[in-house]
Amino acid sequence: MARIVLLFSILCTPALAQDEPSESERLVSIIEAWLASPHRDNTSEAFTHWNEEGEVPGTCAVCHSSYGAIDWMRTLAPAPGVIDHPVATGTTVDCAVCHNASAASLISIPFKSGASIDSFGSSAVCAVCHQGRASSQTVNAATDGLEDDVVSGDLGFINAHYAPSAATQMGSLVQIGFEYPGKVYKGQFTHVPNLNTCTDCHNPHSLEVQLDTCTTCHQGVASFKDIRLSPMDFDGDGVTNAGIATPIAALHERLEQAIQLYAKEIAQAPIAYSSHAYPYFFTDINSDGEATEDEAIFPNRYQNWTPRLLKAAYNYQLVAKDGAIYTHNPHYALQLLYDSLESLSESVDLDMTGLMRP
Repeated sequence: MARIVLLFSILCTPALAQDEPSESERLVSIIEAWLASPHRDNTSEAFTHWNEEGEVPGTCAVCHSSYGAIDWMRTLAPAPGVIDHPVATGTTVDCAVCHNASAASLISIPFKSGASIDSFGSSAVCAVCHQGRASSQTVNAATDGLEDDVVSGDLGFINAHYAPSAATQMGSLVQIGFEYPGKVYKGQFTHVPNLNTCTDCHNPHSLEVQLDTCTTCHQGVASFKDIRLSPMDFDGDGVTNAGIATPIAALHERLEQAIQLYAKEIAQAPIAYSSHAYPYFFTDINSDGEATEDEAIFPNRYQNWTPRLLKAAYNYQLVAKDGAIYTHNPHYALQLLYDSLESLSESVDLDMTGLMRP
């Protein structure tokens, strides 16, 4: 933080009145935007989780400290998002993470699936962290050789991790979702020229997206969730003019219900989901469909996983943790949700009538 304060004090020199902002005024505006952004929130769990330990482990440091991010870019460590040493606590994603020589020359970004993508341009540094921590390959490795509907004590929930928007935008190119064999999945979700990378849409300092970025083409919409081009009735409700976020949310809710039905009937242990408590899926002790505060604790984590259940739960969590997947890659989300429902329907009675796969 000291280096940010120093930079701020140097830049904040008085400027002559003029019609256009001076360089110092422009930089003050940038710093103020960053100070109000999630990247600067030094009270958040993302940057305080390791305070008691006194160091951030190398498996987490790349995305949860400026020291780790800069070290990874400087050495181009072979493992995506991982360095081989811990770093000190107390930093966030500060100016130096994006404004350093290594970040400026960063081109090809490796992903957990083994794929590397070189089309992010100036947003490449964003993809270092916003790519999740798992992939189809992770799930396949855990479930390989196991019977689809047999509970295995060797299985535990696999978390795709948080805000994996760079990976969801690339879809099947990096296989962030669990992709069922024999299915074809959407690759990179492209918009129009100049609106295809992270910083084309997001302010790189505040991280905000202005709706008027979209309303030139998507006229008459009041929010990002209202945007939709696909005329298909994906969720079978007869409505095709609601934003694409609506059928994604509907299929997501149906998948949660299907997971609960499968867990009860096949895994023989009721399950409940909590969006805030790790590892998110817990034994539903009272079978009310909700992970109550006393249930959403680690000792009560769900442990009756079958491969089929784990795959569906992984996709459920992926869609949950990319809160704007309806913008980043809506058809990929719909494909993952539909295929997860279809897979569960092979073992339990699910009504798939009217559902459509993009």
